[in-house]
Amino acid sequence: MNIMRVFKIIFLLLLIACPLKAQNRIDGFSSLVEYQPTCKTSTAVIVCPGGSYCWLSKKYEGSEVAKWLNANGIAAYVLYYPTAGWAGFAWHSRLVFRGHQYPDQIQAVEKAMKLVRSKGYNRVGMMGFSAGGHLVLCAAEYLQPCYKPDFVASLYPVITFSRDEFVHRRSRRGLLGERRWRNKTICDSLSVEMHADLIQCPVFIANCKDDPIVNFHNAMLMDSALTANHKQHLYIQYKTGGHGFGTTASKTSAEAITWKERFLTWMKGIDKIRK
Repeated sequence: MNIMRVFKIIFLLLLIACPLKAQNRIDGFSSLVEYQPTCKTSTAVIVCPGGSYCWLSKKYEGSEVAKWLNANGIAAYVLYYPTAGWAGFAWHSRLVFRGHQYPDQIQAVEKAMKLVRSKGYNRVGMMGFSAGGHLVLCAAEYLQPCYKPDFVASLYPVITFSRDEFVHRRSRRGLLGERRWRNKTICDSLSVEMHADLIQCPVFIANCKDDPIVNFHNAMLMDSALTANHKQHLYIQYKTGGHGFGTTASKTSAEAITWKERFLTWMKGIDKIRK
């Protein structure tokens, strides 16, 4: 291989590994997109799409979710948090370049929470899908108390990084990088079911038993941990529905898409408890 070809490959790796600038900016935040309902609202939700910490499902678990929240009178902020990128996933480029890896994602969440809270909402919750479902639970456990979410919804989530029989390995490598994804101490610290005692807000979880991507036992582990720690939560398991459907009915089963109504009802219920 001649030297010019080597330089071209290195340039391509750098180009793919570097994050692109988002077109929409909120107060200088290049990766947070705001969606406002037509009516005035006191509630906002930061939405974290899934994508194995390697990429982001920006439509079905991002913009479409935000529009649905708006239709129900809730402000939405879609967070395009840092991911490994295609180079990190396909070529293991982070063996050479750091790229994006933990704690970049949780730092992005904290920054987003600070910004959204500064807008004066009465409550700010978080909703995440798949790997994003793991991230919002990390926020509920590890952010400073003043920035922790007021409620969390975690859909078909990645939960454990330690239970090898259930772990979603691509998400674990996507978050931790090639040099740390087998480190037991770090994996244990980011297995959110092991730290459920730190969660102070209500939690909503839903997934499907036929999920072909993330083992359905992940959500069951979190349900058990929240129950053991006497934490306010609701866990719904559907028989069919798969993975990655967000709020789009055509991408899942008739039973699984009912999570949307269940979530809205649940939100009204926690409102009554707060009052």
